[in-house]
Amino acid sequence: MTRLARAIRIRTGSLSRQFALAVAIVVAPVLVALVVIGGLMVISDHGAVLVAVIVLVAGAVAIVAARLLAGGILRDVETIRDGLGAVGRGEREVHIETAARDELAELADAANMMIERLRAEEQMREEADKARRGLVAAVSHDLRTPLTSLRLLAEAVEDEIVDEATRRRYLERMGTHLEALGGLIDDLFELSRLEAGDIHWSLERVRLDELVSETIEAMRVTADAKHISVTADIPPRLEPARANPEKLQRVLFNLIQNAIRHTPADGTVVVRAEPVGDGIEVEVADTGDGIAADERDQVFNAFYRAGADAARTGGGAGLGLAISRAIVEAHGGRIWLADADGGTRVRFSLPAAR
Repeated sequence: MTRLARAIRIRTGSLSRQFALAVAIVVAPVLVALVVIGGLMVISDHGAVLVAVIVLVAGAVAIVAARLLAGGILRDVETIRDGLGAVGRGEREVHIETAARDELAELADAANMMIERLRAEEQMREEADKARRGLVAAVSHDLRTPLTSLRLLAEAVEDEIVDEATRRRYLERMGTHLEALGGLIDDLFELSRLEAGDIHWSLERVRLDELVSETIEAMRVTADAKHISVTADIPPRLEPARANPEKLQRVLFNLIQNAIRHTPADGTVVVRAEPVGDGIEVEVADTGDGIAADERDQVFNAFYRAGADAARTGGGAGLGLAISRAIVEAHGGRIWLADADGGTRVRFSLPAAR
């Protein structure tokens, strides 16, 4: 029976013809039965004519009703077909709607969900491609500048066109450029490992007051050179955080260094910590110019530098905040820009050591 039905469908062709054939198969036996019953009954000619009319009217009504129902189903099928065809041609702003709430409506809903998921995935892919192109451009820029300087300095030293004092000065500058290149490569490698989840850290109980004090002391020379006050405001009985001390100190170092860089002379940088819920929140606040509203969502992206650093003439490669975010998220926390009346407040959360 299944093979016979398949063969009939193939020979019939379109759904409209298949519906017409199905109606004929259903209605024909009923009409034949009515005619036979009418012929067997002992009735007058007038009665026979009346039966024939009733049979014809009933058949016509059945055919019209079947065609109406079939027509609605066919229109829904064509709507779904046309919608999926548009998606196949590259359109993504497609929404399929059917006339009734039946199995075809469920099929349309499933198609709409597929289209929405496809649109979201393509958007994510476009954003990833855009980020990749931006990353390549940024890396190329940050590599090109020191490499160009190194080539020129090396040529000057090799050609012996400078005196001994200038030669030593050029060699020192070459060492500085090489150190910057090494730092950039190390940062890129670390960021790629963090984002790939290729991390194996030992977590332990970390006293934030001790770690913050140690980090601030390490930044003291840089802060004093700009006449910036860097202080800590940590509650004496704050419970320890569960973290990797070296990676957590890297976050603090990045944030404090960034705050010092963007704070004018005689400004202040304060590192705070407080218990919040089941964890601990740490904040690095400065009295600098702050971050523009249209840049707040991008400051944690790799190689992004806001404000005056956007021209890429300042120090740093723009990886500090991106690495900090990756480290904090690897600890199960999050990092964000808190609202500030002036300056910048960067906050991040950590799990407490229970």
